Amino acid sequence: MESTEFSKTSSFYLTGFFLVFSAGLLWSFGPVVVRYMVQAHHYVFQYLFYRGLSIATILICFLIYREGFGFYKNFLRVGLPGLIGGCALATAMTGFIFSITMTSAAVTLFMLAAIPFIAAIIAYFALREKLRTMTLISMIIAFVGVLIMIYNDSLRGSILGALIGFFSATGFAVYTVTVRWRPEMPKFTTVVLAGIFCAIFSFIMMGASWDSLRMPAINTYLSLLHGCIVASGLILFSFGAKYLPAAELALLTLMEVVGGVVWVWLPVFGINEVPSMTVIIGGLFVTFAVIMHGFGAKRKREPVTI
Repeated sequence: MESTEFSKTSSFYLTGFFLVFSAGLLWSFGPVVVRYMVQAHHYVFQYLFYRGLSIATILICFLIYREGFGFYKNFLRVGLPGLIGGCALATAMTGFIFSITMTSAAVTLFMLAAIPFIAAIIAYFALREKLRTMTLISMIIAFVGVLIMIYNDSLRGSILGALIGFFSATGFAVYTVTVRWRPEMPKFTTVVLAGIFCAIFSFIMMGASWDSLRMPAINTYLSLLHGCIVASGLILFSFGAKYLPAAELALLTLMEVVGGVVWVWLPVFGINEVPSMTVIIGGLFVTFAVIMHGFGAKRKREPVTI
């Protein structure tokens, strides 16, 4: 019986691992999409408005498919954790676009790499979650890898862009913790709220004028595509979140850092932000940390929330 329970627990944990890993990999294509924008720094709020609406629309369609038209009742059950999580995630979405349009992809992604550390601190005080030894070692290796990655790039970008990237990381870390705060919370509804909050904030910042929503057609298409990427990743992330502690959730999404740097470098995408050797070596460190963490999951024996 004990062996069966261990196998079941291990299976749940590995399922969560691969779901969240896939979410991070999917999100790594975000910088590629943003880099194709025309005059990106002039259309940040317009981009955020359409992306926020597309995220909310996609997830509402998913909820209708999953729960039927009675899904709207979930909005009455989000509670304080859902509202905090929605606002935090909206902050993360907004900060990411501002940061990456003001500095290099490497600097923005480096700031996002702070997510597991911020999440670990918040979860320790808010949820009393403890770090496993394997998780802590993996986080340290990943952090060293990211430091190596941005060694030559951190001084070339905007300081303001880097700071905004840090606020974005903090927002996502808070959302990560709220997902664990109350497991029965309707998580997808929280993400819908985040998309709506993001769209409303952007619309207000544009002066609440419908004429201000105009931007080049390519930017509109890219914002919708980016919304699909974000929404799909959040669906995977939310499915996997109930099986993993907050710090480990954030650690696995570090694949967004490695992938984002690689994709803007590959000639096939035509962006050609060529990384230095330090970026390549650091990326290998981060990848190794995530893989090592995955193997460590097989030895996990603590019960998980299902």
